[in-house]
Amino acid sequence: MAKSKTSTPMTPSAAARIQSSEAKANGGKVSSDSFAARAQSAAAKNSGKSEK
Repeated sequence: MAKSKTSTPMTPSAAARIQSSEAKANGGKVSSDSFAARAQSAAAKNSGKSEK
């Protein structure tokens, strides 16, 4: 079954969970080109938009 085209914006808490999980899996390191880094960036952009 195909996924819905509706997307949920990345939140800071979701990005923190992703980053924490990746850090635990990689001995405390999170690469700057990882999904966790992109999630953190998206969360920062999304939280900036909601404060306007």
